[in-house]
Amino acid sequence: MFAAYQPRAASAYQRINVETSMHTIDQHQLVSLLYEGVLSSIATARGALARGDVLTKCNSVSKAVRIIEEGLMTALDRDAGGELAQNLEALYDYSLRRLLLANAHNDDAMLAEVAHLFEPIAQGWNQIKTPTAAAVAPRAEVRVAAMAGA
Repeated sequence: MFAAYQPRAASAYQRINVETSMHTIDQHQLVSLLYEGVLSSIATARGALARGDVLTKCNSVSKAVRIIEEGLMTALDRDAGGELAQNLEALYDYSLRRLLLANAHNDDAMLAEVAHLFEPIAQGWNQIKTPTAAAVAPRAEVRVAAMAGA
């Protein structure tokens, strides 16, 4: 009557779910997820390195590299981004080289360095879209003033 658990079916459902959600999130949220993915992958690689789990370390560093190369670098708008896009591209390039060296030499300090480079950028990016109380208050005052004058 009921079929046994099918890992392939669950995997296919998960892929479809991820692909569907990718179409419903905005570009800002997508970049936030990419930054989160890089930081998470580096944290996993550092933990694996500490445990001596070479396979997980290599896979995690590879994941971080792919996110930077295929996600963050390709998302840069080099024409409209000006100096900021150039600086981010240089940072991404440097980070890629450090991740590859860290992987080859089992160097936790290099992994930590890249994480420390990405953390403030990810935090800043997340704060761009989050309205602060100071920014919301003037808008509310304008609406109240407009309603009072109407």
